[in-house]
Amino acid sequence: MAEHADVVIVGGGPVGAATALALAKGTGEGRRLAVRVLEERRQRADAADPRALALSYGSRLMLERLGVWARLCAATPITEIHVSQKGSLGRTRMRAVEEGLPALGYVVDYADLDEAMHEALRAEGVCVAWGCRVSGFRATHAEVSLDTASATGSDGLTARLVAIADGGRGCVPPDATPPKIRDYGQAAVVANVRTQRPHAQVAYERFTASGPAALLPWKDRLSLVWTAPPARAQALMAMEAPVFLEALQAHFGDRLGRFLEVGPRSSFPLSLKTVRPVAGVRTVALGNAAQTLHPVAGQGFNLGLRDAWDLADEILGTPPDALGSAPMLARYAARRRLDTAGSIFFTDALVRFFSNDPGTLGHGRGLLLGALDGLPPIKHFVARRMMFGTRGF
Repeated sequence: MAEHADVVIVGGGPVGAATALALAKGTGEGRRLAVRVLEERRQRADAADPRALALSYGSRLMLERLGVWARLCAATPITEIHVSQKGSLGRTRMRAVEEGLPALGYVVDYADLDEAMHEALRAEGVCVAWGCRVSGFRATHAEVSLDTASATGSDGLTARLVAIADGGRGCVPPDATPPKIRDYGQAAVVANVRTQRPHAQVAYERFTASGPAALLPWKDRLSLVWTAPPARAQALMAMEAPVFLEALQAHFGDRLGRFLEVGPRSSFPLSLKTVRPVAGVRTVALGNAAQTLHPVAGQGFNLGLRDAWDLADEILGTPPDALGSAPMLARYAARRRLDTAGSIFFTDALVRFFSNDPGTLGHGRGLLLGALDGLPPIKHFVARRMMFGTRGF
């Protein structure tokens, strides 16, 4: 006989784990939801995983409420964001002190966050099935049947609601059309670098004709995300370390002095991918499973955490007999619409507006950045939405 759960979450990464934690934290003994998390990985992220994640201040608040923030080993604050354009004098600085906050955001180890999330899940007694792959599901108006495969064989599982948070690895709501993909014609080269001057908790976003380059303060180093046309990215990946550092110096400039060291590099193509509708019959997609954004301004992961928070809140506010119903999922989709659309528009507009040959337009963009720096109310508006989403609470 198939096992039954109230909510099955496909994906045990940070977005899926946050959804499960919010549900566990929000229910008491009087109404304890049966929640299962299915994770295709066989174990948590390796402690040597070099990836870094940028968390907004709003995401920190969510992680505090979920009991995760205190479990993190280290988080490097971002107290200032410096935005500039190569070949232009205009620039904008956003400072945490101007927002009355200790930081605009934080940079954390992906492996550290993954471990902290799953420590919190264990403390709440949430079951995570590792090495469990979902090969398909069939949704009816009564329940969802999932076909799963694990090391112990194939199993059956049913649920009132399936939340797809697999990072965009393939599961989509049954009623969704094929994902809409906009290829940016760019690839990201990611690495950790060490510079001559300390980062002083400043994050840099530098726009160039070939794409933005971001440097995020991370421990005693910086996390680099360098976007470039695919052929250029491939060439950057093939360079010896000294040659790569020289190319980065020419691309970014000497604001941080000399670039001294670079760690292992990785690369991946960049596109905007959206799944619509995000909700189907008793199924819903969230995080990268619903929308994958360009990494400019670091909005994608934080948007996914807000998806998780709002979905859990909607589930907890729904009577048991209406869990996973069409009205419940319609309310969730409507609740997320403005924030999602605003974040997609913001990141897409930045890429389109700044990632092309400067010319005369480049000088206008430089003037715009300079004007933004001199208009505190508008700068405050932008900063709040980067930290808290379109609602800007």
